[in-house]
Amino acid sequence: MSEVSFGEQEILDEVCAATGLSDFGSDYLDGFRMLLRTYDVNAYSEKGRRGNRRRLVQLLSTRQRIEKAFKEHPEIREREISAPMVLTGLPRSGTSALFSLLGADPAVRPLRMWETQFPDPMEGLEPGASDPRRDAIEAHFAKTRENNPEFTKIHYTSADTPEECVLLHAYAMHGVQMGVEVMLEPYASWYRDQDLLGMYAYYADLLRLLDWQRPGERWLLKAPAHMWGIDALTSTFPDVSIVWSHRNPLACIASICSMTHVLMKNKLEIDSHLLGPVVMDFYATSLERGLQERDRLDPGRFVDVSHDEFVDDSMKVAERIYGQFDLPLQGATRASLVAHIESHPKDRHGTHEYKLDDYGLTSDAIRERFAGYAERFKIDMG
Repeated sequence: MSEVSFGEQEILDEVCAATGLSDFGSDYLDGFRMLLRTYDVNAYSEKGRRGNRRRLVQLLSTRQRIEKAFKEHPEIREREISAPMVLTGLPRSGTSALFSLLGADPAVRPLRMWETQFPDPMEGLEPGASDPRRDAIEAHFAKTRENNPEFTKIHYTSADTPEECVLLHAYAMHGVQMGVEVMLEPYASWYRDQDLLGMYAYYADLLRLLDWQRPGERWLLKAPAHMWGIDALTSTFPDVSIVWSHRNPLACIASICSMTHVLMKNKLEIDSHLLGPVVMDFYATSLERGLQERDRLDPGRFVDVSHDEFVDDSMKVAERIYGQFDLPLQGATRASLVAHIESHPKDRHGTHEYKLDDYGLTSDAIRERFAGYAERFKIDMG
């Protein structure tokens, strides 16, 4: 029997004792309870169970500090999040590289990796002063890159790397979490049935909190998970612009299966051949839901880009995006983007290798599931 307990009250009491706070805010318990059950009933190792419990304590502790900041500074929730740009599309379709390029624009405010870990303000930090938590997390990622070079080939991360906002969604005890939980029951089924408006309202408040600490002109955000919530995203941010990346699903699904397996295998017993179909269905369903909601909205708020187009001429892609949304792209802005392209050659961290049959999938199965998508966006699946 495991020594690691996922008792609800025990964890809540531990958090309160550690922080000296008692307010967790509202609308978090359902997701928290689903995560508890998911971490408890699946075949996690003792190391995995300890890590999951530690993660829940960290999320809840940060959530308490966030609530404290909102209470002490009610002006935070009055801040306007104006005309954000959001990148989405199938994972491994080039969204990270495009996100990094667009994040080089001095006018944008990308979400940084270290901010997803520490969205709460540090008490006593002078305005404009460097946050020591940023330095600590960079040291952590440097060690992680050394210890897990295979994951670095898949997804390079540093403290200041523009990062997916699903990591902010997790403070709502909701969302895709680490990309593993949504592949496991009971969280997987629970998530698919949720109305995401509440989670996006909390997410918007977290952006206001970060903007209050380190203001920017225009938010730049990214996550494939936004395909699940196009309706909630556009309701929460009525002036949002959305960049949708596309790539051959044969490449995307093989790659995301590999990435998901890397995230799982050190702490969870799972047959990779059983994992593949689950991963494919999750992302195919998210794509189908996203496109269905997109068809109800003004097409002018979307621009489509292809992975191959981006690889061939990334500056041309940037020009098309800026033109679609009437954004200036000259002078210092253009120079910053060009400099980024020149300093970020493809595969500079190594090549990520993967095979479909390692994950119980065939090319024909993927072609069949994504046939409508490939036809709509003229993607050749061979």
